[in-house]
Amino acid sequence: MSGKDRSDIRPGLRVSIVLKEDQRTGKRTEGIVQDILTNSPTHPHGIKVRLESGLVGRVQEIVSP
Repeated sequence: MSGKDRSDIRPGLRVSIVLKEDQRTGKRTEGIVQDILTNSPTHPHGIKVRLESGLVGRVQEIVSP
């Protein structure tokens, strides 16, 4: 699943995100969703989330449902 639909993402899911500073390289960081920061139902670059580690980025892929 891609991370473009807010309805697919909820706290506790394991996802891979791209941090702001990694957008040029596309390097991904994996973690557990703590908060969903995007209010709109969809976003073309991925829904912005905060991981339990405190990192913030846009969801590229949902690793486990």
